[in-house]
Amino acid sequence: MKPRRRHRAARRLWTAVVAALALPLTMLGTGTTPAHAAVLQCSVDYKTNDWGSGFTADLTLTNRGTDAIDGWTLTYAYSGNQKLSNGWNGTWSQSGQSVTVKDAGYNAKIAAGAAVSTGAQFTYSGTNTAPTGFAINGTTCAGAHQPPVTVLTSPTAGAVYTQGDAVPLAATAAAADSATISKVEFYDDTTLLGTDTSAPFTLSASGLTVGSHSLVAKAYDSLGASAESTPVGITVASGPAVVASPAQLGVQQGKTGTYDVTLSTQPSANVTVTTARASGASGLSVTGGATLTFTPSNWSTAQKVTITADASGTGSASFESTATGYTKAAVTVTELAAQKAYDARFLDLYGKITNPANGYFSPEGIPYHSVETLIVEAPDQGHETTSEAYSYLLWLQAMYGKVTGDWSKFNGAWALMEKYMIPNHADQPTNSFYNASKPATYAPELDTPNEYPAKLDTSVSVGSDPIAGELKSAYGTDDVYGMHWLEDVDNTYGYGDTPGGTCEGGPTAKGPSFINTFQRGAQESVWETVPQPTCDAFKYGGTNGYLDLFTGDSSYAKQWKYTDAPDADARAVQAAYWADVWAKQQGKGSDVSATVGKAAKMGDYLRYAMYDKYFKKIGNCVGPSTCPAGTGKDASDYLLSWYYAWGGATDTNAGWAWRIGSSHVHGGYQNPLAAYALSSYADLKPKSSTGASDWGTSLTRQLEFYRWLQSDEGAIAGGATNSWAGRYATPPAGTPTFYGMYYDWEPVYHDPPSNQWFGFQAWSMERVAEYYQQTGNAQAKAILDKWVKWALSKTTINPDGTYLIPSTLQWSGQPDTWNASSPGSNSGLHVTVADYTNDVGVAAAYAKTLTYYGAKSGDTAAKTTAKALLDGMWNNYQDGLGIAVPETRADYNRFGDSVYVPSGWSGKMPNGDVINSSSTFASLRSFYKNDPAWSKIQAYLAGGAAPSFTYHRFWAQADIALAMGSYAELLE
Repeated sequence: MKPRRRHRAARRLWTAVVAALALPLTMLGTGTTPAHAAVLQCSVDYKTNDWGSGFTADLTLTNRGTDAIDGWTLTYAYSGNQKLSNGWNGTWSQSGQSVTVKDAGYNAKIAAGAAVSTGAQFTYSGTNTAPTGFAINGTTCAGAHQPPVTVLTSPTAGAVYTQGDAVPLAATAAAADSATISKVEFYDDTTLLGTDTSAPFTLSASGLTVGSHSLVAKAYDSLGASAESTPVGITVASGPAVVASPAQLGVQQGKTGTYDVTLSTQPSANVTVTTARASGASGLSVTGGATLTFTPSNWSTAQKVTITADASGTGSASFESTATGYTKAAVTVTELAAQKAYDARFLDLYGKITNPANGYFSPEGIPYHSVETLIVEAPDQGHETTSEAYSYLLWLQAMYGKVTGDWSKFNGAWALMEKYMIPNHADQPTNSFYNASKPATYAPELDTPNEYPAKLDTSVSVGSDPIAGELKSAYGTDDVYGMHWLEDVDNTYGYGDTPGGTCEGGPTAKGPSFINTFQRGAQESVWETVPQPTCDAFKYGGTNGYLDLFTGDSSYAKQWKYTDAPDADARAVQAAYWADVWAKQQGKGSDVSATVGKAAKMGDYLRYAMYDKYFKKIGNCVGPSTCPAGTGKDASDYLLSWYYAWGGATDTNAGWAWRIGSSHVHGGYQNPLAAYALSSYADLKPKSSTGASDWGTSLTRQLEFYRWLQSDEGAIAGGATNSWAGRYATPPAGTPTFYGMYYDWEPVYHDPPSNQWFGFQAWSMERVAEYYQQTGNAQAKAILDKWVKWALSKTTINPDGTYLIPSTLQWSGQPDTWNASSPGSNSGLHVTVADYTNDVGVAAAYAKTLTYYGAKSGDTAAKTTAKALLDGMWNNYQDGLGIAVPETRADYNRFGDSVYVPSGWSGKMPNGDVINSSSTFASLRSFYKNDPAWSKIQAYLAGGAAPSFTYHRFWAQADIALAMGSYAELLE
């Protein structure tokens, strides 16, 4: 399988509006260096996926030198009868046993420390020995030493121990390339528990606190390489407990299912455990293991309880296993229709995701971005979370309600989101001072972080906010009901901006903390960000907190500020729509009606995402001073932009607050299903006077937007902006427009380009497919017909069931200027697939798209490919925590990237990390040096191979489970 070049491109959001001096570009260094001969240094990682008669080869070429490689030719040879079938990400050829790969043009340049990937498919018979030597441009590459293989063999995933009992840890480790294992470290999350230097590698861990623990073993070899195991989740109970696993079980009608029972601690005498149905569907009953005996010698050996489903029942039941003196264990068993194997898969994966021991959730129940802590994407640490993750939790619990009839978890997920991710009144205390006739003060967006801070300009006119008054009238408050986008769940940074708590409560604050990162223009990547609090009380950072890094002013005030990611709020509305539909099908609409009403309220406020950043008039908006201020709805493009934001003074006597929209609109953020629900579905129509009609206009506009952005091949291009370069600049001559907004193939951010990730295609088209499946809309079908045909032509299902789908997209040309009465053909707008992936989260979203489209259209290829993708990941990529695949992260060479801080500016992070002009991504995040995976980064930065990680992202696991449930509902 081809490794991904990068995962999801980082999200950029700016909360704009109150801070310092602009640094001119001329102050950047422009010195020259003498010419010198480049010394090519390289390494090649070679991996295969072999099915006996053929295989795919994945090769990662890493530039180990100090100069870029500009154009490359890779050569190597096989020792057997391997025969080339086809290749990708390069021009492949074979002469006898020798193979030559020439760069594909778009990947010709390999920057110093960077890597590119290429791959091919081969047939063979007999043995398939890997090649031993590689050369790039005739220079022999150093072999890339492979890290050791590390497996935590004890305890077992999901095990429960009693507080005070020692937890037995054991690991196996195998080194590569004749190296030996020098030591194995054992971790509880990022806390080192102990080390063993000789096999068998064991540790008896005592003193673990009550609660969930994520345990990891990390092996080091004699050549300096290291690698950690997949995390194993356990629970420590406060006293003796009966343990049952899994906690969720699906049993099809007329069949049986089993779950395991053990004890958490060794008893002194025999213990009898009895199991019976405590409540719920009577069609489920215990037919084996109703009484189990555990002895002092077999207490930890699992014994099985068998549950049998009758031939016609449905619904869920709770089965409790009890013993005298022990805390009982409960398992929820759901009876499924006889053919619903994919619903059984949903429940299986749902059980893994929601098992507290597996590490997807914080003690408060907040979903982490990933189980693993060392991960850098839009969140810069795995135990942060996003509004995206909350929205997926809502959707996951809605599907759980559909399958089981239990809607308490969906309602609970919304309550959790409302408590921790939607700022309450204490978090936004001065909204009553907001002046809708002057929403904010203008500050330009600049091209590079080095040009910040951006100076505020009060001379630039801004438009009026036409919806603030009607929102206050509808809901009786000045506060905004929308999610902030980023949260430091474990307060790792130490800002302590706890929801409803003290502004900058500090490192000792308990619970999650609102934070922000992106703030400095389209070129600022996650690797160049300065983390900052959402409530800046000048306690951390510099003299003015962090404000004067971003905006320039003559003075600074302590303030709060939040940024909403509209795609996440729209997904929350989408989840509420399905919850309402499914609950009504069960006759339980009243169970979710209150929560659905809150979703309608969120959708009402989500209209802020339809407005130009400074409420200027939409269309042909050039010049900060010459582009006219909006006077109402003429400042709305009726599309979902990249963000909206709001803020104000922390001092209730200061008397100011602000709100902004965004001028940049991305095709991947649109959600016609949410627009349909908010405009036409009675239970989700907003209370405000114009909310439903605005969403009706938005629905039409979104479908037009897709049609305008659809390439000649079928993929959806980037988007449009009402503010060229973020400062109402003049676009290049000939730039096509959509209702006067200028086409931008990479709207919002450029490092990496915002529309190169195929995931945005799958996410967005899935929403179009849901809307089509629910309404049969002809415009949606026409868009999908073309998109699905293109996507299927770029999808490979291998003989062993593994798959390849598009990963990185490249764009050329541009669309025709939009003419609503006679849309152009876009014959000059093109897409090519640069590389492919087996990414499970994206594949799940893609499979859902095909499922909804195939169910409504009857398209056989869509339906069969959806099934093949779901079966492929289920049969090939399961592990103890869910479904995941390894991914090589060549971009992690950027841990050492400089973070721009103006010369002379100095400050400190809450933990004491210094912020100054010498800061790097890693120096601002010294906590990473305690992470079990950090040595992989150290080795890579020192010239080692690009590290490989197997990540369990919450959104991806939820999307896989949802894809299984959707397939069960529509096609099974």
